[in-house]
Amino acid sequence: MAIKSLVIRLDIDRALNSHNCQANAKHRIHKGDRRLKVRNGRSWDHYCVSCAAVMLGLSIEKLTLLQREFPFPNKQKT
Repeated sequence: MAIKSLVIRLDIDRALNSHNCQANAKHRIHKGDRRLKVRNGRSWDHYCVSCAAVMLGLSIEKLTLLQREFPFPNKQKT
């Protein structure tokens, strides 16, 4: 049985042009800045470093809580 990942496709890259963060329009991503790239259907959403840090932290917290409900099974040696 194939195991699916709950983590969607994401990457870190550098902005080719200046634009606003998609989480907060007051946050400007300048050309050359690092940004979080998150797959959204057939396109990508881009987030500034500060918004990305918050999003990643909240996601890790949520996954940690879920993991407590479904503990990872011990691997048995064969």
